[in-house]
Amino acid sequence: MAHAQEIKTAVRGSYIYERLSLEQAAAKHDVAVATVRRWKSLAAAIGDDWDKARGAAALSTSGAGMIAQIVLADYLTVHQVTMEQLKESADIPALDKAEAISRLSDAFHKTMAAVAKAAPDLGRYAVATELLQLLAVFVREKFPQHAEALAEVLEPFAGHVAERYG
Repeated sequence: MAHAQEIKTAVRGSYIYERLSLEQAAAKHDVAVATVRRWKSLAAAIGDDWDKARGAAALSTSGAGMIAQIVLADYLTVHQVTMEQLKESADIPALDKAEAISRLSDAFHKTMAAVAKAAPDLGRYAVATELLQLLAVFVREKFPQHAEALAEVLEPFAGHVAERYG
């Protein structure tokens, strides 16, 4: 069965921009997976490499921000585990621990600088999130009678902040 060009374009778009697997894109547009694989191969033969286009789309402005967030989250996890191991290890000499911490610090600063370049809004989002947390703690400690009302407002506002900066 022949499919309209609009269907082929929609499947390609789902694969590239929505980052669906070929199987998911085929199911979404009610096309056989074998047909989608054939379209992808035929497109590659004439210079339309769907995988390269998918990679380029991932590195677009919004994609770069998402990748920066993933890189940051992964780095922070590894950083935290390494710091815990350094603290708990009794068989590592103090000077070696200091050297390792220095290297971690350097890696942290380089990672943060790279993330800030790739996703400038991420830093603004972090500051906004920290500010909201500080406000919640401040109100809880200094004005506990208003804590419930603030929580009622902060919850939807935090979502608004995430939409704007996150």
